[in-house]
Amino acid sequence: MGKRRSPFIYILSALLSGTLLWLAWPERGFSPLIFIAFIPLLWLEEKFLSHETKRPGYKMFGYYYLSLLTWNVLTTYWIWYASDVGSIFALAANALLMSLIWLIYFTTRKRYGTFIGYVSLLSYWIAFEYLHLNWELSWPWLTLGNVFAHNPEWIQWYEFTGVLGGSLWVLLMNIILYQLIKTFFKKDTIPKISRLNTLVLSLLIVMLFLVPLLLSKFIYERRSDKGDPVKVVVVQPNIDPYNEKFSGPAADQLAKLLRLSATMIDSSTNILIGPETALAEGIWEEEIFIDKNINTLRNFNAAFPHLQILVGLSSYHAYEPGEKIPLSARKFKDADQYYDAYNTAMLLNHGDSVQLYHKSKLVPGVEMMPYPRIFGFLDNYTIELGGTSGSLGTQAERTNFITSNGTKIAPAICYESIYGGFMSNYIRAGAQMIAVITNDGWWRDTPGYRQHKDYARILAVQFRKSVARSANTGISCFINQRGDIMQETKWWEEDAISQTIYKNNIITFYARYGDYIGFIAAFISVSMLLFMGAKRTLGW
Repeated sequence: MGKRRSPFIYILSALLSGTLLWLAWPERGFSPLIFIAFIPLLWLEEKFLSHETKRPGYKMFGYYYLSLLTWNVLTTYWIWYASDVGSIFALAANALLMSLIWLIYFTTRKRYGTFIGYVSLLSYWIAFEYLHLNWELSWPWLTLGNVFAHNPEWIQWYEFTGVLGGSLWVLLMNIILYQLIKTFFKKDTIPKISRLNTLVLSLLIVMLFLVPLLLSKFIYERRSDKGDPVKVVVVQPNIDPYNEKFSGPAADQLAKLLRLSATMIDSSTNILIGPETALAEGIWEEEIFIDKNINTLRNFNAAFPHLQILVGLSSYHAYEPGEKIPLSARKFKDADQYYDAYNTAMLLNHGDSVQLYHKSKLVPGVEMMPYPRIFGFLDNYTIELGGTSGSLGTQAERTNFITSNGTKIAPAICYESIYGGFMSNYIRAGAQMIAVITNDGWWRDTPGYRQHKDYARILAVQFRKSVARSANTGISCFINQRGDIMQETKWWEEDAISQTIYKNNIITFYARYGDYIGFIAAFISVSMLLFMGAKRTLGW
């Protein structure tokens, strides 16, 4: 049995793991630290497995929670600026879910040994990340594969695996490197066997580290933008979301957007892109052609024969008698009729053509209350980001915007851009380029908006699509099909930038099959848990 150590050492190990995860995270972090970030936790659990102790799972859960809460708080503390109480719940709940996954793994390893335990860790964690991409409590910001967002030259193979492939790489590197360290320092092993194990693990680590990097370098150096040119202008009006955007005159905000646009648009410009809720004053979709702000946009558009305008707005739709009423609908106070509120993107073509897309990956606690029967008591503490309150409406299908010359654009509103599997539906439907419209001013000058910008680089790699990104307060940018930033604005400055990007019809392996790694991990996890449950129940 192993020697007991002071709980202080255990606490330091848990804190070290959480701190390393934070230090590895973009955009100021040092990414290679992610390959050793879980080693203190793996060492810590080894100590609890190697000597007898009462309720080791409960004690390990406490250390897991301390570590993962440290990571969550240090990396995403900036959501505090939107809601103090709401952020405390979000950070604590996410760390709790992560800790439960590690606890289930600890229990599996304790009962079935090291090999099965590590297989279960890989499966459980990636299944958890897959779940986090698809359920109502979704918060995939800390998906491990996102850690390389600032280093797209490392992850060109994401076009085959998506970010979950990166998560698998991170976990495997931590596990094998820990085994190598443990073998190197193990004293009760026959020297020849120890040297052989060390050599095998060393070769495995070198291969596991170098093969993905060399493959990525090979792809990166041979990849160039493919397709037909599209000249795009992106506008950053820089309207303070806390003090101006939802209280200032909408006409003045639109005038500012058009004034900045006019400095960059010429007769050859194809697409103008403005940010999320650029038209902050709610517009009834049934009356869209008589709305004064829409008509101002149409008049501006008429001066440029090849121009299409893509902007965000807040919109409403009133349901007629006989229409199916969704759960998100609200009832008019003075009429027996229902309506939905949306966070909307709009493409305005010449003439009377308007296309609308309703944001469908809604932020829990901001744009929707997840599982309201369970969490309805938290309504008073939801994060307030202006505009409409309460749950917003969505749409069932991913529909591309189609310009008058046939260019198909995948619209991503705010953090929809970090959902690779979700965005793959656009690509399979024929999207040729991606437009990300967002606000990003809610988080003030913190790593939050910079991380969000870098996550769009992953999007470009996964689908080999050019990305045009318009952020109200920054950073707006253009990203090529390798994930390189070609041009970007500064934070909290009004600006407009122009770039020729390229549209194409490429459908990558990942675009075709989505988060298949997550599905496989979920299948393995459920199978393992069912087997273990049956074994324990039936006494096999």
